[in-house]
Amino acid sequence: MTFEGFPVAALDFYDDLEVDNTKSFWEAYKAVYDKSVKAPMVALTDALAQEFGDAKVFRPYRDVRFAKDKTPYKTHQGAFVAVGQASGWYVEVSAPGVRVGGGIYEAGGPRLAAMREAMADEKTGKVLQRILRDLERGGFEIAGERLKTVPRGYDKEHPRIELLKMKTVLGMRSYGFEPFVHTAELLDRVREDWRRLRPLVSWIAEATAI
Repeated sequence: MTFEGFPVAALDFYDDLEVDNTKSFWEAYKAVYDKSVKAPMVALTDALAQEFGDAKVFRPYRDVRFAKDKTPYKTHQGAFVAVGQASGWYVEVSAPGVRVGGGIYEAGGPRLAAMREAMADEKTGKVLQRILRDLERGGFEIAGERLKTVPRGYDKEHPRIELLKMKTVLGMRSYGFEPFVHTAELLDRVREDWRRLRPLVSWIAEATAI
């Protein structure tokens, strides 16, 4: 299947799912999901695979075993190309439209310690600062989980203390529902933004390779 964009029906599907997140709605409109959401997402990630690698297209079902919110279905469809554990490139379609990103969404224990060590290092820390600054100048939002306090073992006067407080690091861009998300042009937009995110993804992969 050639990627031709996400149809308006994909965004409408998630608009309706947010209102009626039930099994009966899902079963009634699963054909819309398959045709307008899943199939285009697979086509998009297949078209990107040669350059970036194979993507995992996430299941639409929520894990509600330990959640207070028992609604059964995710209100977005995401796909992820892994470079390392919990790090790589991301693309998502939902009611608000399409967004892309890259970075690391979970780091714990030794991997978090290794990432912080690279952030604290004069050379590699400054490289990351420059990468994030360039992404922000290019219109990306720098997001991620952040500590409110100084991480243990680091001086609060460290020149990169705000960076060291970050437990995850993500560069994100939202396309919303701009007209091009419904066309084949979206493929070029995602490809170009993933390329722009490559320095961040590569930095994280190297820093957390333990």
